[in-house]
Amino acid sequence: MSMRLNVFLASAALVFASAAFAAPASKPLTTSQQKMADCSHAAKGKTGADYKGAVSNCMKGDTTAAAPSKMTSQERMSACAKENAGKKGADYKTAVSACMKAH
Repeated sequence: MSMRLNVFLASAALVFASAAFAAPASKPLTTSQQKMADCSHAAKGKTGADYKGAVSNCMKGDTTAAAPSKMTSQERMSACAKENAGKKGADYKTAVSACMKAH
């Protein structure tokens, strides 16, 4: 009898201990936390200062924050090459060079 009582008390203590240390249910996000999550999602793919700036502008309510960041040099070169597709030789080189400086 004493052994059964000990096993029962040990199992009861284990049940109460596991309930006390169970992970609490997640609370719903506050409005500012939800806005931060939305802004973070909108700035996905950006890094460093671009990311921080985009999230900061989004949190302030700036709608232009969704605009794409500057083009990379490879993207600029591709765009300039398409703009000057019909030109050849020195004309092409000077036109692409001017285009690269303008973008």
